Amino acid sequence: MSRASKLATSMFSLMSSSLIPPRILFRFAVPCRKLPPGNVGVDFKLSEKYRLPTLHELEGNPTFAEVRVGWNEAGLAFSAEVTGKKQFPWCREGQLEESDGLHVWLDTRDTQTIHRASRFCHRFVFMPSGGGPRRQDPVAEQIMIHRAREHPKPARTRDLVVRAKTLANGYFIQSWINGEGLNGFDPADASPRLGFQYCLLDRERGEQTFSVSNEFPYSDDPSVWGTLELAS
Repeated sequence: MSRASKLATSMFSLMSSSLIPPRILFRFAVPCRKLPPGNVGVDFKLSEKYRLPTLHELEGNPTFAEVRVGWNEAGLAFSAEVTGKKQFPWCREGQLEESDGLHVWLDTRDTQTIHRASRFCHRFVFMPSGGGPRRQDPVAEQIMIHRAREHPKPARTRDLVVRAKTLANGYFIQSWINGEGLNGFDPADASPRLGFQYCLLDRERGEQTFSVSNEFPYSDDPSVWGTLELAS
């Protein structure tokens, strides 16, 4: 190989490694462990076996949150522990999409070939504060996905539960989504899979995501989400 060819190959490799985030090259599917039947709401703690891998480390990004998820026939449970903070989280009920907290996207059909959300696609935000007259109460809300072809029936207030606790250097948040608040949620399916993306948004620490980063339009494009496999 000539010197020029070697130089071109090296430059291509360098460009590929710097311009193509590793996570976009893979389709991620991780197991989501089953909860005991009586575990609903936020009156229990998700153990270590429900912890999700921090795939964003593939791109050299620091981890500042531990996210866990579990399921049973009644619904889905999430928790996130955010550490390394010196400031209070920035949360506003009137600015849900920009607020700090756990943002979750779910596709109950796990359709990986569509670029615009269907009626089976959902987005939720769980904030550690921002609610109530003094903005101190945790918040759980559903957000309609931009550019969606169809929107799901909105979840009822009772379908979303959240609690939060302040830590010395961050916060802990746990949330629950009733299956009745998820259009198409059917764990009895022969091979239950959910399209899934989360973003732990924090104005101080940045963003931590499950599949792709904000270089890609994950907020409204289900084709770049990962997959949760509802395992036992």
